[in-house]
Amino acid sequence: MSTVSANLERLRAIVAQLRDPDGGCPWDLEQTHRTLAPYLLEETYELLEALEQAQDGAMREELGDVLLQVVFHAQLASERGVFGLAEVVDDIADKMVRRHPHVFGDRTVGGAPEVQAAWERAKQNAGKRVLDGVPAALPSLLRAHRLTAKAATVGFDWPDATAVFDKVDEELGELREAVTSGNLDSIEDEMGDMLFVLANLARKLDVQPEIALRRTLTKFERRFRYVEESLLGHGRHPRDATLAEMDALWNEAKGKV
Repeated sequence: MSTVSANLERLRAIVAQLRDPDGGCPWDLEQTHRTLAPYLLEETYELLEALEQAQDGAMREELGDVLLQVVFHAQLASERGVFGLAEVVDDIADKMVRRHPHVFGDRTVGGAPEVQAAWERAKQNAGKRVLDGVPAALPSLLRAHRLTAKAATVGFDWPDATAVFDKVDEELGELREAVTSGNLDSIEDEMGDMLFVLANLARKLDVQPEIALRRTLTKFERRFRYVEESLLGHGRHPRDATLAEMDALWNEAKGKV
């Protein structure tokens, strides 16, 4: 069996050949960091879907697709003379060693929460601010989870989930008041606060809000498709059915899909 380094070098060489002006691929030669960005995002979401569905074969394939994006971007940087794949690999390896002194050094830590706190302290000691490193382009629920998790490392957090439940009740009341007022700007503001505190509640319950919502969306899609297919099977379209009929099929779907 070939080694990881040999496999990685083979992939790097393939990408370099695709980018070779003399005989390379016309499409690959046209790509830039900017044009490849949507593909990186798409491949990442496809990997997330494979992870959520626990499909090992798909996971292996999608990990490869994400790795290809990493190698491709490193190749583009190499062509500009700024860094290459070797530097990318070395940098992350060095960072992992540096951020885990309890494994590669003589420092001792307790459980996972203490390790996470030590990781954040190490980044802050390197000159980073508390909230640095959370991309603005992240899905909002995930970003809310990451931002508040970082703030929690310096003690800016609710003491427990019970306190967050109280905040949920408070924000729900404010949202009801905004809806009563009819002011769309206030409704949007209070809805944002409500979603934010729910993301915090998920964090305190050790649940990833983005994953939880994706799971619910998948469940909704599966059950609504059952409703739709059931109606179509009787020659009817959902728009021709009553809400009561669709509710009955929905409840039926809950026991089947």
